[in-house]
Amino acid sequence: MNMTFTTAHQSFIDHCKFEKNLSDKTIEFYEIDLKQFQSFLKSNNLSYQVSEIDKFALKGYLKRLSHFKPKTIKRKLATLKALFNFLEFEDIIPFNPFRKLRVKIKEPQVLPTLMNAYEVRKIFKAAYTAKEQLTASDANYLIRVRDVAVLELLFATGVRVSELCDLKDQNINLHTGVISIYGKGSKERLIQVCNADVLNILREYRSHFEEAIRACGFFFINRLGKRLSDQSIRGLIRRYTQLAAIDKNITPHTFRHTFATLLLEEDVDIKYIQHFLGHSSIATTQIYTHVNSAKQQQILSTKHPRNGFEFGS
Repeated sequence: MNMTFTTAHQSFIDHCKFEKNLSDKTIEFYEIDLKQFQSFLKSNNLSYQVSEIDKFALKGYLKRLSHFKPKTIKRKLATLKALFNFLEFEDIIPFNPFRKLRVKIKEPQVLPTLMNAYEVRKIFKAAYTAKEQLTASDANYLIRVRDVAVLELLFATGVRVSELCDLKDQNINLHTGVISIYGKGSKERLIQVCNADVLNILREYRSHFEEAIRACGFFFINRLGKRLSDQSIRGLIRRYTQLAAIDKNITPHTFRHTFATLLLEEDVDIKYIQHFLGHSSIATTQIYTHVNSAKQQQILSTKHPRNGFEFGS
């Protein structure tokens, strides 16, 4: 079957949208990556027929990507591989060029930024203090309530910022504390919020914004009654990090990393943490098994068997 790359591109995107129900963010990255590959084909006078794209074209594209970070290169190749797997499955191409392409991209393992429990407490104190400094009649009071609710839920569940933004009102049961999270690939997982303070601030938030939440559909909303964006959440985290006088680049993902690491330090089984985080592979969760330097010092100074050795002079 003859098909141009442009047509294949659109068929693949439709498949991802309507059959796989992938997130808007994933679709956006796919669009960027596929348009970039199409531009590469054009600039190198290569065939637009997908059945004529071979491993040599892919190797040439890989050289073109060499100035990108390893993580970005891996993503762009993964997008193309997903496209050609789709074309092969649909019998649009007779042979998948990725079948004979062997690429190893070494990605340096960068340990995530973490907070310790004291730093988390400082951020929460800054947020609660900012809220309590205002009265309920103040125009900014409701926004402070929302901010505290966002911070509490990030730390209580370890959700991705995209998952938090996409939470619908019907996904949260404030009576039982059960939250339905829809993660990558629209996979659902249930997380239980057990802390009474977290549930109380979520209930307070919802009671103030109930009408606007129903109208919008999303649980967390902005001043205009629209879905709260990930950039807004990053901004409010920066604000309270500064108020707490913490000199670190704290992001929503820092809360996720911290959630996982502190649970591991409390001897929670990594399989439970894998479920909480929504990782399909436990290998992804194992990055959190690193132990920070302060914890190493604490463990080795108190637990190492050499500490029990005594020798007479």
